[in-house]
Amino acid sequence: MSQKQALIAELKMEAANTRKILEKVPIDRSDWKPHQKSMTLGRLATHVAEIPSWVSTTFLADELDFAKTPFKSHVATSNQELLDILDKNLNEAVGVLEKINDEDFEKMWTMRNGEQVYFTLPKKVVLRTFAYSHNFHHRAQLGVYLRLLNIPVPGMYGPTADEMN
Repeated sequence: MSQKQALIAELKMEAANTRKILEKVPIDRSDWKPHQKSMTLGRLATHVAEIPSWVSTTFLADELDFAKTPFKSHVATSNQELLDILDKNLNEAVGVLEKINDEDFEKMWTMRNGEQVYFTLPKKVVLRTFAYSHNFHHRAQLGVYLRLLNIPVPGMYGPTADEMN
């Protein structure tokens, strides 16, 4: 299996796990957050659904400049919208990964806000950290939010305490 085929397989497997947790989000509690500095439940869930778009963002350009492309925050209004956002971004990401070649992984990518450079890294590192690990991090946060709301948490890599009963 090639490197990109392995990455596509991982992306699809993790999207299936993401789908399980997005289905559990109580949309009627979208404004809830565990701390004043935390994202709301609705924004966090939407963000988790959006993150696969970072694959396309990484490989279709050599930088992201927030000064030129300001971030527009969105909050999904239904579980179906969350799943639709995830599916759209997953399909686009897979399509982009299928078209790249090994040299594309080595190209440098920069995230900036005008003159302020946040980082410049090879695209293969951006993919693993900012697209994949970033999603795992926020998906775990979402699991904590569900736990705090007493919503059964679905297993990602095996059963949770909720599924053992």
